[in-house]
Amino acid sequence: MTNSRTMIIAATLSGLIGTSAPAQTDGDTMTRINVILDGQTLTATLDDSIAGQDFAAMLPLELTLSDYHGIEKIADLPREIDRSDAPESYQPEAGDITVYAPWGNLAIFYKPFQESRGLIRLGAFDGPVDALIRDGEFPVRIERAD
Repeated sequence: MTNSRTMIIAATLSGLIGTSAPAQTDGDTMTRINVILDGQTLTATLDDSIAGQDFAAMLPLELTLSDYHGIEKIADLPREIDRSDAPESYQPEAGDITVYAPWGNLAIFYKPFQESRGLIRLGAFDGPVDALIRDGEFPVRIERAD
């Protein structure tokens, strides 16, 4: 219980001092995307940030997701993301879509994790990500929503 309270306090404080997440706008310029796997479509919204817009410019993408440490699904991206406006670190929550700059890979979190240097938020899923929680590698298609 104490660990949960500590995480909530840390997340609240990082939000108040503005060092974790990039600034977001009211949604008028945010890009909506679909993540499609096994006939299921999960919707997400990319942040209105340079990194989020640069990721959107790569779409559509056909990727193979694999599990990493039981907290995230990862995949290699075809090129580096522009991170010129990104903070030095980010503390991901379940449902966050991020890129880990040192490795250049996409990281989709299905569990929260500690603040990590080089982690850049691109956006977040609009609902549950249960369909991503499975064993082994699996293909996904990421595309702009119509």
